[in-house]
Amino acid sequence: MPTDQLDLTFSALADPTRRAILTRLAEGEATVNELAAPFPVSLPAISRHLKVLERAGLIVRGRDAQWRPARIEPAPLDEAMEWMRSRKRTWEARMDRLDTHLRRKGSIPDA
Repeated sequence: MPTDQLDLTFSALADPTRRAILTRLAEGEATVNELAAPFPVSLPAISRHLKVLERAGLIVRGRDAQWRPARIEPAPLDEAMEWMRSRKRTWEARMDRLDTHLRRKGSIPDA
């Protein structure tokens, strides 16, 4: 996965309002008004959040007459999760090797 996409994904996820919007969209499509309802911010502010999410590929916005319902797009989230899993596997392997090394040296007693 290109780093640029990861940067867009993680940057979009860094904001709690955008994470809350994604949580709501995980339940199903919603309009800007529906997404804005729980937040004490203006509709233009929510629209800006939606544009960030859309640019990151985390949501897709449709067009139904005057309505533009948004829906979640899971692929970038899946790619970010896979990136994190691979980092976790790397660190777990390193910690296992360190543990083995320290046990051989007698620095850590066997459990």
